Amino acid sequence: MLQALAIRYVGRYATTQAKLTDYLRRKIIERGWIDDSSPPLTAIVERCVDAGYVDDQAFAETKSRALARRGYGYRRVESTLHQSGIARDVTEGLRPDADSAFESAELFARKRRIGMFGIVPADQAAMRRQFAAMIRAGHSTELGRYFVETVPDVDIGDEF
Repeated sequence: MLQALAIRYVGRYATTQAKLTDYLRRKIIERGWIDDSSPPLTAIVERCVDAGYVDDQAFAETKSRALARRGYGYRRVESTLHQSGIARDVTEGLRPDADSAFESAELFARKRRIGMFGIVPADQAAMRRQFAAMIRAGHSTELGRYFVETVPDVDIGDEF
């Protein structure tokens, strides 16, 4: 029964070993376990890994690329992967280079109309909020400061 639940779960969702284990534990609590022995969670998860249904490295790479495309920085990506049960040594291998980090921060600043991408220059309170948003998105303080402190072009001739 647990094996069938695991197969159905990995067939439906991209997952990690930790998330699959948590899911199976939750199902045991919900439905109960009538056998005297402990449930074979690790064996089931290992079978899914051996079959290639669960791959933590592939999950981490895919998730990190998706978050970077949405404009999130490395710290936010690392935090999200850690919450999914990915080990720190795997996330270290996904650290972006300087160009990728800049592109991700620029995308986030464009989407949120931060600094140079804003319509009008921001006041000090707005700049603090924008900087805080950049930091919460996982970008470095240097990149956050760069995008927040760069003022928008107000030359109307360029826009029309």
